[in-house]
Amino acid sequence: MLLAFISQLFPGKAQRSAFDHYPVYSGPGLGLTYSKQQSVFRIWSPDAEKAVILLYEKGDGGEPVSEMAMVQKGEGTWVASIKGDQQGRFYTFKVSIQGKWSEEVPDPYAKAVGVNGKRAAILDLSVTNPSGWTFDKSPAFKQKTDAIIYELHVRDASIAANSGIQHKGKFLGLTEKGTTNAEGLATGIDHIKELGVTHVHLLPFYDYNSVDESKPEAKYNWGYDPLNYNVPEGSYATNAYDPAVRIKEFKQLVKTFHENGLRVVMDVVYNHTALTEKSNFNQLAPGYYYRQTKDGKFSNATACGNETASERPMFRKFMLESMKYWMEEYHIDGFRVDLMGVHDSKTMNLISKELHRVRPDIIIYGEGWTAGSSPLPDSVRALKKNAAKLDRIAVFSDDIRDGIKGSVFEHEDKGFASGKAGMEESIRFGIVAATKHPQVDYNKVNYSKAAYAKEPYQTVTYAECHDNHVLWDKLAISAKDATVAERKEMHKLALSVVLTSQGMSFLHAGTEFLRSKKGVENSYDSPDSINAIDWSLKTTNKDVLDYVKGLIKMRKQHPAFRMMKAKDIAAGIQFYDMPAGVIAYTINGTKAGDQWKKILVLFNGTAVEKQLTIPVGKWRRYAIADGTTAVEITSGNTKVAAYSCTIFYQ
Repeated sequence: MLLAFISQLFPGKAQRSAFDHYPVYSGPGLGLTYSKQQSVFRIWSPDAEKAVILLYEKGDGGEPVSEMAMVQKGEGTWVASIKGDQQGRFYTFKVSIQGKWSEEVPDPYAKAVGVNGKRAAILDLSVTNPSGWTFDKSPAFKQKTDAIIYELHVRDASIAANSGIQHKGKFLGLTEKGTTNAEGLATGIDHIKELGVTHVHLLPFYDYNSVDESKPEAKYNWGYDPLNYNVPEGSYATNAYDPAVRIKEFKQLVKTFHENGLRVVMDVVYNHTALTEKSNFNQLAPGYYYRQTKDGKFSNATACGNETASERPMFRKFMLESMKYWMEEYHIDGFRVDLMGVHDSKTMNLISKELHRVRPDIIIYGEGWTAGSSPLPDSVRALKKNAAKLDRIAVFSDDIRDGIKGSVFEHEDKGFASGKAGMEESIRFGIVAATKHPQVDYNKVNYSKAAYAKEPYQTVTYAECHDNHVLWDKLAISAKDATVAERKEMHKLALSVVLTSQGMSFLHAGTEFLRSKKGVENSYDSPDSINAIDWSLKTTNKDVLDYVKGLIKMRKQHPAFRMMKAKDIAAGIQFYDMPAGVIAYTINGTKAGDQWKKILVLFNGTAVEKQLTIPVGKWRRYAIADGTTAVEITSGNTKVAAYSCTIFYQ
């Protein structure tokens, strides 16, 4: 192991070749295996000459009550067994490499921790199950394109004074029923249920580093800085010092969501760790879990100081076992993979295959890009352009996102919904969910010059997410000369495109009533005054809310908007020539199994009313906001309002 040690001091080619020859532990049981009779601890530290486990009575402070040498057990692992019921104690590990002891850390597989995650906890997980947990069942879900995903930060949902929620900023806040704003309109989980979405994507709720769990009110963060991947975040618990509380309260959230027809998606961030040299990974196996540049430094495709090495067997194993653990122990229904383009496609496909084997109804989607260059070749990474090579994994479509509202990097840039000419082809590309369609001119699409999705369920259709400006703020900046009433119509048009396009639909929490973050672009560490959902907006903008609810209801009722096969989209959607700034297309509802035999969708992205010639046939106009149907009209001319979506059907 001398070569590996030298490479830690002088990382470079020698280091990478040494990692290729590291032993791989293929068995189960990394971390803690607990029973009342004994606790067995296993860590992977192939370079270690010695390893010890330290036991504590508390999760923070105090001296260890005992220190025990671990025994080398092959394949790079070290094991210690302690007789008797050790529940309630805490533990850390240290290893000695070339005579130098590491810092104390919990192992990467820790499933329970004390405050701020500095020590792992010995815990019987069965005591964390809320009443009825064994009977918890996910709501029915048939096919991936049925997904209407609602992205939400746990704290944002309830922290505002007008949320009507008692457990503000906590997991339990999202379990409270009957909560209302000052005007008596539903908030929290009742509101989400009322909206009609199928999945709630929760921003990171694993144990992250940036918030002091002993003072959770002192600092805000989105949580994209992982500390302990397999443990819920303590600042969202009512007691961060008791390891069982955060686990039980998050399970209660999942159970409550399931009981109310909502599935739970976990935002996972395996592409980097919060700490680098001092992380639990690096203390036990220096350098192994991270990629290096040619000069031996930590590679940084994440712009967060490091990037993990998913292609190395032990991190691949960790990612798979971690996601499977959350799915099985916590009944998680899907995963959003942060900066998925950092990971290699082979690892992502192995994960998808295993998770789908256990849960065929799981959904997996991620960002098909990175925040910088990586030493791993583009051809083998889970980038957007490689989406067709991914197995039942979707990527976000930045093409339709920026086509709708303008570039997220150019704040004053407009999109189709705010009146920018020349964006029609990017919208068409999004309508067909980045699949191959004979009427899409890929040379005119804003970013992608070819279809990248093999099937529509490989595309997440969206206009905004937690990153960059929320839609309402983007419109305020880019369409500053428009009136508030006009921007409201632009906003509705943007969400109309999202919810009538093929693929999986994705909404940012609060967009349904014009949520604002007061112009702050990336609010990852902004205070509650910026991030909290203002529930009074539900009252102020109830007309927009009713419209979005109507779009969701229409999408759920009509499978023509949710086709599962690219061939059906190519054959069933027909685009029509229209003036600049207008898009018109029909969907063959009969072939899609829809009760509407034919559907006509008209988008007017211009500032003026348009008189349009519609295809031959007798049409009924559908009122999106209230679900009513206007009298039948024959083919010919029809008027469509500025910045509007109009739906006709036969």
